[in-house]
Amino acid sequence: MKSYRKELWFDIPTRRAFLNITPQVEACLRESGISEGLLLCNAMHISASVFINDDERGLHADFERWLEKLAPEKPYSQYAHNGAEDNADAHLKRTIMGREVVVAVTGGQLDFGPWEQIFYGEFDGKRRKRVLVKIIGE
Repeated sequence: MKSYRKELWFDIPTRRAFLNITPQVEACLRESGISEGLLLCNAMHISASVFINDDERGLHADFERWLEKLAPEKPYSQYAHNGAEDNADAHLKRTIMGREVVVAVTGGQLDFGPWEQIFYGEFDGKRRKRVLVKIIGE
């Protein structure tokens, strides 16, 4: 069995954003030379997420509105966590959207259903953060 590991780095200039990282993950898969196995992709920060969904602008706007209703950024004083930082809402949003995805690798391709893509969700941006891609298989 082979193993592959790579970190993808992102510097999102806004506080929140959704970024389709499928092309970068597919490049990792090609680089790994693994044709059958499993791919793990996870955010390495507690205020960011990796998830699978459709790459549709309206859906992303729906996510933003829904998450903001569930865990509004302001007022900062509503959260016990906020003190030295103002990112309690980002931690909650990450919990809702998830930490990682696992995707089957079949025939050297990500074994997706229709419309599935991998996204990086940033909830406390304006600084450099990373995503881990780990692939195991043959």
